[in-house]
Amino acid sequence: MPDSPLVLDLALTIRHDGHGGVADDLTDPDGLTVWVRQRLPELGEFTADAGTLAAVRDLRAAVRALFAKAVRPAEPSPADARRLLPESEAVARLNAAAARVPVVPVFDWTGEPASLLRPVAAATPADVLVAELARAAIAFLAGPDRGRLRACHAPRCVRYFLKEHPRQEWCKPSCGNRARVARHHERHRKESL
Repeated sequence: MPDSPLVLDLALTIRHDGHGGVADDLTDPDGLTVWVRQRLPELGEFTADAGTLAAVRDLRAAVRALFAKAVRPAEPSPADARRLLPESEAVARLNAAAARVPVVPVFDWTGEPASLLRPVAAATPADVLVAELARAAIAFLAGPDRGRLRACHAPRCVRYFLKEHPRQEWCKPSCGNRARVARHHERHRKESL
């Protein structure tokens, strides 16, 4: 599977815990620090604090609410179904997060020509992180891949994924197996009644 967009990686920090519940990879600053260092090495030795964790978790809640809207008319992830932010609040959070670090496009031609975004003024690493995640979310939600976004509805799964081929129904083969086993058990349960 190709690399997933950064914003999808953020949404997937909420996942099935393997025991019938939901796990959150961002429960403390250390979890966020590990996540950022793995996915955004350009931020260097980034270390999260409680304020950064709260800002990223708030942004993630907005992203997951907007993912739920993007997959309509299908159902959202079961992890979100009962606690989605109102759409207007999710959009406002996303836009406010992106505005934490105003940027300007800069042309660079030291190797291959490239367009880069540079902060207008000095910014903290936390603000850079939150703004970069928000801009990634905006680019994804306003881009062509949004139409491929799906919520996996296999038993116990809470993931969103990008549909890679027309027959894909689940985020991973293991989810497809769980869904088939669940349907099999349900069919036999109804036959035995």
